[in-house]
Amino acid sequence: MTVPPYFVDFLKGALDPETQIAVLSIGRGNAKTAFSAAVALCALLGIWDGQPRREIIIAARTREQGRIAFNFMVAFAEYLPLEIRRDLVFRKNPRLEIEYEGDGGGHVARVIAADAKSALGGAPVLVLMDERGHWPLDKGNDLEAALLSGLGKRGGRALIISTSAPDDAHPFSQWIDNPQPGVYIQEHRPAPGLPADDLESLIEANPGALHGIGSSIDWLEKTAKTSIARGGSSLSTFRLYNRNERVSGETRDLLLTPDEWLNCEETELPPRQGKLIVGLDLGGSASMSAAAYYWPETGRLEVTGTFPSQPTLLDRGQKDGVNMRYVEMQERGELTTLGEQTVPVAPWLVKVMEHVEGETVTAIIADRYKRAELGEALERAYIRSPMIWRSTVWKDSNEDCERFRRACFEGHVKTSPSLLLRSAFADAVVTRDDMNNLKLTKARSTGRIDPVQASVIAVAEGIRQHNRTRRKSRVIFA
Repeated sequence: MTVPPYFVDFLKGALDPETQIAVLSIGRGNAKTAFSAAVALCALLGIWDGQPRREIIIAARTREQGRIAFNFMVAFAEYLPLEIRRDLVFRKNPRLEIEYEGDGGGHVARVIAADAKSALGGAPVLVLMDERGHWPLDKGNDLEAALLSGLGKRGGRALIISTSAPDDAHPFSQWIDNPQPGVYIQEHRPAPGLPADDLESLIEANPGALHGIGSSIDWLEKTAKTSIARGGSSLSTFRLYNRNERVSGETRDLLLTPDEWLNCEETELPPRQGKLIVGLDLGGSASMSAAAYYWPETGRLEVTGTFPSQPTLLDRGQKDGVNMRYVEMQERGELTTLGEQTVPVAPWLVKVMEHVEGETVTAIIADRYKRAELGEALERAYIRSPMIWRSTVWKDSNEDCERFRRACFEGHVKTSPSLLLRSAFADAVVTRDDMNNLKLTKARSTGRIDPVQASVIAVAEGIRQHNRTRRKSRVIFA
């Protein structure tokens, strides 16, 4: 078996005496499972660990997924010398396992699914977690905790190998984003926001293509172009699995897919011209508040977010599972802090209006659920612009979501590259009722979709006002 350079690097890092956990993130089709099976077989035979009665665990999402690794181990064992093969016993019931009776006997490698109960009580010298980024969240966390707690009994180590998880909050992403002592990390993930068919980043996510492993470069390029042409779930799935990007593979309920939103970003924005609609989304007592500014005449959209200053943006990012993202947003001028434990509403509204001082504000639109709080703050801030209170019931929410999506698809929304909005759209999903009406909601409990909500109601109202103006100006000739 010839091991490609990227696996050689990972194996060296994983077997370093100081390493307890090794994490590898790489695109689909780069021989992750075959490599895991080879490592497990070597560990079973005691190639680098001569402890008695060795126990090796291969953990997979399902039994059928684990069977693939088991079958690879069986296939590799056929190439071993006869005197070693005689000491190997293969069992498929009640569970998949291989016992090695040589070197004192009692050595076992077994496959388990994402059920932590089957891992409790073990004392493994090696744990392989296959496709950890796609285990069921609750059972996966329990299984991971059970396996890692058992490693300390015999000084074992864990190899966590997977394609990227769908988001930054996933435990697999947290292993990579928050390096800890004794953890070796190797990630083959391209920078976000690149075209799906960018060759250099395709190779970065699929290093096996240069060594004849998995998908060829030609296949990756052709499939990328096909996915771009098809769009939707096809493109998101390609980005997640083949480009190893952190995007949701479940696109049926996304308000906009990452690529659909990227089409709205432009480096040179149209001018601030014509009437202005301001959309407000007032957060809760300690959450984000957002303001969206939309000029329907040119399609220009600007969005800002505000957090309380306590806790700090760094601490808040750790709590929300986004690491340094809030700090980066602040450095880019997209996110600010105001107040201490809460965002004071009246001073925040003053800051919102100062951002567009001198512009013609034809309407400020906000959720009528916050009417009392916002109304009082508008009086205190001496803001006299016309107010529109919008409901979040199915009828109004569906209309706003559909108008917003249509405006984006037709090129009527243009904004500068914004980490704030990219992050918010990654968490913005829609639920549907029996009549297929849409309502905006979060993909995860700590997601921050306030910038999206403010943008949706601002753009929808802007489109409504712009259409009414066009109808009034129509001239009929006799």
